Amino acid sequence: MIRRPLHRLHRLRVAALGVAALLLAATAGCGAVGPGAPPEGAIGLLLPEVKTARYETTDRPTFVHVVEERCPGCEVYYANADQNAATQQQQAESMLARGADVLVLDAVDTSAAVSIVREARRHDVPVIAYDRFIADVDIDYYVSFDSELIGYLQGVSLVTAVEDAVRERGPRADGRPPGVLLVHGSPTDPNAAALAAGVDRALEGEDIEVLAEYDTPDWSPDMATDWVESQVARFGDRIDGVYAANDGIAGGAIAAMKAAGFHPVPPVTGQDGELAAAQRIISGDQYMTVFKATTEQARTAAELAVRVLRGESPRTTATIQGVPSLLLAPRAVGVDDVERVLVDGGVHTAEEICTPYYAAACADTGLAREGS
Repeated sequence: MIRRPLHRLHRLRVAALGVAALLLAATAGCGAVGPGAPPEGAIGLLLPEVKTARYETTDRPTFVHVVEERCPGCEVYYANADQNAATQQQQAESMLARGADVLVLDAVDTSAAVSIVREARRHDVPVIAYDRFIADVDIDYYVSFDSELIGYLQGVSLVTAVEDAVRERGPRADGRPPGVLLVHGSPTDPNAAALAAGVDRALEGEDIEVLAEYDTPDWSPDMATDWVESQVARFGDRIDGVYAANDGIAGGAIAAMKAAGFHPVPPVTGQDGELAAAQRIISGDQYMTVFKATTEQARTAAELAVRVLRGESPRTTATIQGVPSLLLAPRAVGVDDVERVLVDGGVHTAEEICTPYYAAACADTGLAREGS
């Protein structure tokens, strides 16, 4: 058994960075290319997979729109590797052969992506690491969220939920501390390691036992479901909470526990602010998510790519392992935050969240569909 202490943070405020605004203001003086003007160049956008909804629904369309808006003479080459590092290598080589002037790379496997960066260097093409940092190679910029802070927010929320549950029901008859499962992200994604470090930091100092932990290949919800099923069979009602690294994994963990007859489901964390997660939070199946403004992240990367293509040297907000970086701030979202953060923030509408299946839960939490 692994025993990890937890540190409780009662109030954590994160100031959002005006990263995109900073870049947008600087870009305003660059001038737009009018209709019929010769092409300025090409920007390659390489995304890693489709299992996480955000990449195709948010990142790609926002990135393309902003490039078109800021640089009408620019062309965007786009490819999604569907979680295959070899495919992503071929896609990158194809973009370079077609004459891409900048690559924005969200790596499937950051170790394998080193060869992509080296190939881009051979063509004298700058590389912006997007969402996932690529170490041990010379990248030009990095655009992402503070993943360790995200893990910390998840860990703090989990501790709060578990401790509240223990106070409500009283200590275990056998004297054992509350137990949690840690369902991490993909072992090939450095963000998963940073998230885990944040959770570890939150788990410092409290009498909570880590029953077991798992690195989820490819961030697969199905594999998370299978693993949690096995742990439910092993630990049963000793499971008082689950750290799930993202909303897809959270959905898998919740499905496993519901199938095993858990009612209610112990507190489960998440990340990404997906629509399904918002619905699970409203219904009480998922305890929280961490919202990352992926639209803002994609916008920031697109602004940056245009400026790099034009030979400028944009200002950044941080330095990660010597790489100029733009880090955006995440926000923890529980049931009391869904309307303020996700609905008022334009992420999901109340209509989208409050489908007939969730209508009663929405009414109970005060979130109602428009016109209802």
